[in-house]
Amino acid sequence: MEKLLQAKTEIHKAIIGHEKLIDSMLIALISSGHILIEGVPGIAKTTAVKTLGIVCDLEFKRIQFTPDLLPSDITGVEIYNPKTNEFQIKTGPIFANLILADEINRAPAKVQSALLEAMQEKQVTIAEETFTLPQPFMVLATQNPIEQEGTYPLPEAQLDRFMLKVKVGYNSLKDEVKIVKMLQNPPTISKVLNREDIFALQEMHKKVHIDDQLIEYIARIVDFTRNPLNEIKEYIELGASPRATISLVNASKANAMLKEKDYVTPLDIIEIAPEVLRHRIILNYKAQADEITTDEIIKKILETIPIP
Repeated sequence: MEKLLQAKTEIHKAIIGHEKLIDSMLIALISSGHILIEGVPGIAKTTAVKTLGIVCDLEFKRIQFTPDLLPSDITGVEIYNPKTNEFQIKTGPIFANLILADEINRAPAKVQSALLEAMQEKQVTIAEETFTLPQPFMVLATQNPIEQEGTYPLPEAQLDRFMLKVKVGYNSLKDEVKIVKMLQNPPTISKVLNREDIFALQEMHKKVHIDDQLIEYIARIVDFTRNPLNEIKEYIELGASPRATISLVNASKANAMLKEKDYVTPLDIIEIAPEVLRHRIILNYKAQADEITTDEIIKKILETIPIP
């Protein structure tokens, strides 16, 4: 766990502030999950992912999603080689450890769905051949919450594949001054982890203890999104799936590891619950009319469910 904290410290050399984003990237990495990052342009989303790749010595590739993108532009394609008179597979940019799917909602559904098999099965199929993706493998997708014109909202089935959804806002005035000063003399980012270290952390993650009462607590939180009993009932169209329960257990265990613990406490669950649930709860038109957000719903649920 010491190396995990060293990695976090090293990332902070290049990323000022954004504590939640950095924690979420490390949580997803050690629990084999994916992240959806929502934030306006220019707040270091791409820099954060690049820095993670350097610190963890992982191959990083960026895919810019545009309306004219094709699924084969991501996964790869079968091409004809006239010299050998044979067809060959040319793999796409999805064959890397860290994939930044930039502005994922700019591409149509058929392109977005090309990520589904990769994210869930850690493999892709090209021309009837199935290829295993390099491990570890993590997709970090970004979307701009402001510009909705000419975008294709992610369907619920694909949103559910993301373990966490992180909202990234502007830096504080103090942090912004630090950023400008840092850019005058950019820091040198060192490699702290390698693939073997990451695999070891992933094995350690499996052994983090979580009490049966806490598993039931998590299940009750998720179930409450489907069967709300208080005033939030009128705002929820669709609750979270069982995948949310699994993700919240795994994310809580990874959150405990970031605090150098080998066991989960209720606080570990409460801290990470908004990131796990905010993209899995579908609100109705009444919620939009009353300007109720999913984060407010989650806060109310956490206040309602008794802590064990």
